[in-house]
Amino acid sequence: MTRGLKRYYGADDAHFITCSCYQRKPWLDTPSRRDLFLTILEQVRLRCRFVVMGYVVMPEHFHLLMSEPQEGDPSKAMQLVKQLYAQRVLPRMPSGNESSPSARVPRHVWQPRFYDFNVWTEHKRIEKLRYMHRNPVTRGLVEKPEQWPWSSFLDYVYGQTGKVRVNDTDLMKLRIKPPAA
Repeated sequence: MTRGLKRYYGADDAHFITCSCYQRKPWLDTPSRRDLFLTILEQVRLRCRFVVMGYVVMPEHFHLLMSEPQEGDPSKAMQLVKQLYAQRVLPRMPSGNESSPSARVPRHVWQPRFYDFNVWTEHKRIEKLRYMHRNPVTRGLVEKPEQWPWSSFLDYVYGQTGKVRVNDTDLMKLRIKPPAA
């Protein structure tokens, strides 16, 4: 366990997650890679049963506003997203001679760990959504948020469901707490 890194799970808070690519390299720089990432995020959302409240995929990082998963915790969900994506985009390592020039392929897609901010209030939830949706504009990738299809903006403004279902609670299972003894 990393020293000084404290995660707050179990209170059913929303979590604002930021994951960065290794050494800020643009592993999400093409439309096909961003689409692949969103397909994987949706698969993990269904598998771990969490609600995505918002997202944006940038060329070298992503932001995600999510509920706590019903299967596992946000760390396990992010580990799964990052592993599945890396397995799809990293070139296969040749077996045998590690010193050959072909063995000098990248081995990392993601920075270890991730930033996780617990979102307790509606005000903070809206702030994080606005930040995410404005990120491509701020970076100069587009002029307006609706021009960046790799965010939840179109879902919020126009009701257009993208590769990741936003605010979908249908997959959640009712949890009943046992009576206090």
